[in-house]
Amino acid sequence: MVYHSTFADEEGITKACGCPLLPLKSRKKGPGPAPVSEQGKTDIVDEAITFFRCNVFFRNFDIKGPADKLLIYLTFYINLSLKKLEGCRTLAEGSKAILNLGVENVTIPGESGFPFTGLFSLPQSQQEAELLRDYLKQIREETSGRLLGVAYRPNGTPNKWWLAFAKRKFMNIALLDK
Repeated sequence: MVYHSTFADEEGITKACGCPLLPLKSRKKGPGPAPVSEQGKTDIVDEAITFFRCNVFFRNFDIKGPADKLLIYLTFYINLSLKKLEGCRTLAEGSKAILNLGVENVTIPGESGFPFTGLFSLPQSQQEAELLRDYLKQIREETSGRLLGVAYRPNGTPNKWWLAFAKRKFMNIALLDK
């Protein structure tokens, strides 16, 4: 069974293109709102990293709420990041590779190269498009930084129990949107 986001029933969350702009425990500048209380509370990035090694095995993902769409996007991004880290033998090399991935051109629905064309709706305005692009950039940067903490051991060597998942394909068949 797929692990779904616990943010499925969040009320009053702003959305852009059907993507919820969930609170982030982040020091990075961007449109992601800060959580009300940071003590002991997980955010969507924590969930994506925690659930990644389970969810990456599934080919289908029944969407239970808008937060699941963001979880799918982040799972795909973590998979892409691990592929970039595969050849990096030190934390310094890995940091350089993955942080560049986080800030490179972020595609949004309707642009070529966006991985999940049916997952999010098309932007209704240029302002909505930029809001989503900025949020995805912020969440990718935050995910990159936190992923380095689990993909590498404290001594700077790769964690084989994480990098082994770089070989896995995530959702190589059609999404089930319910």
